[in-house]
Amino acid sequence: MVTNKFLKSLLFTLTIVISLFGFYIEDSSAYPVFAQQGYSNPRAANGKLACANCHLNQKAIEIEAPQAVLPNSIFEVGVKVPYDTNKKQIGANGKKTDLNVGGIVILPNGFKLAPKDKISKEIKTKNKGVFISPYSTEFDNILVVGPIAGKKHQELIFPIISPDPEKNSDVKYLTYPLYAGGNRGRGQVYPTGEKSNLNIFVASQAGQISEITTADNGESTITIINSNGVKTSQVIPTGLNLSVKQGEIVKTDQPLNIDPNVGGFGQEETEIVLQKSSRIIGYLAFCFCVLLTQIFLILKKKQFEKVQAAELNF
Repeated sequence: MVTNKFLKSLLFTLTIVISLFGFYIEDSSAYPVFAQQGYSNPRAANGKLACANCHLNQKAIEIEAPQAVLPNSIFEVGVKVPYDTNKKQIGANGKKTDLNVGGIVILPNGFKLAPKDKISKEIKTKNKGVFISPYSTEFDNILVVGPIAGKKHQELIFPIISPDPEKNSDVKYLTYPLYAGGNRGRGQVYPTGEKSNLNIFVASQAGQISEITTADNGESTITIINSNGVKTSQVIPTGLNLSVKQGEIVKTDQPLNIDPNVGGFGQEETEIVLQKSSRIIGYLAFCFCVLLTQIFLILKKKQFEKVQAAELNF
């Protein structure tokens, strides 16, 4: 007999497949699925998001979210991932390519991705060609998107539906934290722990560069001889620009190529209030009463001044 848990897992797997093949970007290796496979929860105890483990450069992002929302309402969370669109990154094949972007939003428990039938046409137009999916079946309040073309999507829009505490006893009318992360460009570390070609490769030993050769595939091999005559050879991936030349003396851990990374990851946090409508009505009623009291006070003061003026004239 097929269980509900199995069906949910199957549905989630199909979601990931669609996100990978339905919106494929050439030469992109920054798939959120890597984090999904390696981390059950993308946010560590110290607040660091899992994306930062592969995307080592730090870049700024911005969050745009309403300060307060009502229960069972649709709203937008925007994550801006700005960068210079004229810059190119090195793809896995060593060729220059445009940067891709991706994002993650960690919502309070109970907040979810808004159903398609409740999303406005305006938001659908903004998110045309963008596929947003839950991080996992366990954490449907965590949403991921990407990789998608950065030139067209420097702002990622997440349509959210807020929970209703009247229907969900686990949700309260409180102020909740909201976390977001955004990335542009490929990562420097693969999920296996290996370096990608978007790295600075350093000399494994001190010595003199005796030879630099370039293979047909574009890879460079640098041979270094130390003072004891020991040779070491290091392969620099294709597409990278060397910062050293033959005959040069290098030190241990000295960079052998120019830093090719033009991307980076950033994370921010903000707060959102799940507001009760009766509180707003009560606040407005209070403000109205205060305003009315002030008006009556002013009218009474004017009346009193007129009485005083009449008594003086008399």
